[in-house]
Order: sequence, then structure tokens, then C-alpha cells
Amino acid sequence: MALNTSAQTPIPVGEVSRLIGGWIDRLGAVWVEGQITQLSRRPGAGVVFMTLRDPSHDVSITVTCFRGVFEQVADVVGEGARVVMHAKPEWYGPRGQLSLRAVEIRPVGVGELLARLEQLKKTLAAEGLFALDRKRPIPFLPQLIGLVTGRASAAERDVRENARLRWPAVRFEVRNVPVQGASAVPRVIEAVRELDAHPDVDVIVVARGGGSVEDLLPFSDEELVRTVAACRTPVVSAIGHEPDSPLLDLVADLRASTPTDAAKRIVPDVREELARVQLVRDRALRVMRGLLDREERGLEAALSRPSMAAPYGMVDGRAAEVADRVDRARRTLRHLLERADADLSHTLARVVALSPAATLRRGYAVLQREDGSVVRDPAEVAPDDALRARVAEGDFTVHVTGPVPPPA
Repeated sequence: MALNTSAQTPIPVGEVSRLIGGWIDRLGAVWVEGQITQLSRRPGAGVVFMTLRDPSHDVSITVTCFRGVFEQVADVVGEGARVVMHAKPEWYGPRGQLSLRAVEIRPVGVGELLARLEQLKKTLAAEGLFALDRKRPIPFLPQLIGLVTGRASAAERDVRENARLRWPAVRFEVRNVPVQGASAVPRVIEAVRELDAHPDVDVIVVARGGGSVEDLLPFSDEELVRTVAACRTPVVSAIGHEPDSPLLDLVADLRASTPTDAAKRIVPDVREELARVQLVRDRALRVMRGLLDREERGLEAALSRPSMAAPYGMVDGRAAEVADRVDRARRTLRHLLERADADLSHTLARVVALSPAATLRRGYAVLQREDGSVVRDPAEVAPDDALRARVAEGDFTVHVTGPVPPPA
């Protein structure tokens, strides 16, 4: 029940501590799993003190147990061991401190850990976290590589030196973290998230130089696996442990067998790339030469054709043919004109011969009255009529002086 308190009616600290202790006492005993990070076994002391830590989160709690309880597992349990214990929460009122009083401690064996990992593997696989279509491609030439590894470790040295041997201009953004122990998981998760949020990091490498199954347990942690699956930046797992693959290998976008292998697979070899460039240049040169040779042969073949070798030959031949036909047309036209001229001359001669003018030139004359009518009969005129006589070279006036004789 909530307490009714105010600034005017506060309750003492001791009462708050007592109430908290009462609530905690009602929780009862629980089975809890964790990793022992601190172990204190003072000589002669009847109580053993230890700290139990959640390897996936930055959470720990103090645990106490009687020496007899701990002695039962003292040979197989030490700092760093994963255990399952049956304990009851306790509240130490004078210091306001929560702890667990263990009545039974069971070490978690390798076989049990592997069985749990196998079950977790199936669960995550069913969610599709290991699916191939989720894996992102590694950039051909990363400009900045994020590296998560132990401080001054052989894994860091292998990745950096081998990457620089292959591509001297490569750059790293390094996060040195514990790679085993109780704080490994939260520190690795934090480093991965920082590098994933870095705008210039193109790929993240999580590297460790192998180790026992227990040493590699942090890299099979569920929260770490989900963090890597949620990354936008491609992640490379370089744990370097072939027999037992940690779950990080399955969720990563690329699994490298060793840190050295990771460097080789994410950074191209400058010598190999230069050789490829030279190979492509040589191939392109051969192709261009072949193309030019083919086009040159085609041009030579085209130029050797009569139409190209003597381009005016056909024109000259056609010009001669045109000239010949023009000549023929002119001769034909001249002949036609001459014949027409002859016909016209003959017609003109006949017309002239038959014309009145020709008759007049032979001495004949045409008599016309004053009204212009032609006199055709002597009876048509009378004495003293004035007539107009038309001859070949002109005309003149005549007068009828006597009676006109009748026609014979």
C-alpha cells in the first residue's frame, strides 16, 4: 500500500527502511542465474561474499552465503564462473542495502551452456535474424572501418596491419573494450551502437583472437545478437574460433575465420586492384586495336571498289552518254526544223505564186469603185466613172471615157 506522506507529515528513514525490508521479505526465495565477478573468502570467516552480475546488462547484486554452502562448489566455481543459485532477497536496514542470501549454488557447465545457446539459436533463427536476405553487402572500399576489439590485443594488430598492407590509406575508428568477462557484453554493445551511429563508418568489425567456449560466451549473448541485427552499418564477425561458432557469426553480415581474414575480406589489395586495372586497360587496348584494324580493313575494302577508286568514272561515262543523246537530239531537231523550213518555203512559194500580188506583178490590175468594191464586169461601170486601178507597185485613178464594150 502506498504511504500517505507529505512535507508536513514525513516518515523517518528507519521506518522507510523497515517497510522496504518487509516488502522484500515477502518476495520469497528465487532461482537466479549470473556470473560471479567478485569473490571474497576471508580466512576464518563463516560467510562468503560475492557479486553476481548479469552478463548482458550492467546490473549486479551482492550475494552472501555460508562457507559450508560455498565449499560444496569451491573446486569448480570462481570469479568469472556462471552459476545458478537458490537465494532469498534480504534487506540490510542500517545501510539500506539489498543482497541475496544463497542457500544453494550450482555451476553452469559447458554442456548446459551449449544447450542453452542451441535453444537461443533456434529461437533467433525462427525470428529470421540469421536469414541470408537480411545480410547487407560489404562496401568494396570502406573509407572508415569501425573496429571493436580488446585493448592492445593481437586481434587489433592483425586487423590494422593487414588492412594497411593491402590498402595503405585505410582508416580506423577503434573502440577498445573487454572481450571477455562480466563487462564484455554491455561494453561491446555500447561500442557497436556508437560505431553504427557514426556517419562516416562504412563497416564494423568485431574482432577477438579465439578462446575457449566460456571465453566466447559474450559473443553469443542475445542482446548483442539483436543489437547487431538492428545495425544499419554492415557488421563483420572476426572472433576466430572455428570449432564452435558464436551466434555473432550467424547474425553478422560477413563471418571471417580470423581477424587477419577479416582484414583481407573487407579491404581490397591495392596491388591486386592495380593489376586488375592494368588487365582491363590491356583488354580495352586489344579490343580497340581489333576494332580499329577491322574498321581499317573495311575502309580499305571500300576504297578499293571502282566507285571509290575512280569516283568520277561513272559520272564521266554518264556525261558522255548524255552528250551523245544531246547531240542526237540536236541533229534530230535540226533535221525536223530544216524539213519544216523546206515545207514552209514550198508552201510560201505556192502561196506567193497564187496570191493577187503575184498576179499584179505579171501586169494585171484590179479596178475598184470608190466604195472599194472590185469591178468584175464591164457592165458594172458607166462612162465618166472614176475608178481606182491597183497594180503591183501601187494604185492610181482612171476614168471611163467611152461606152464599155460588151464581153466577147
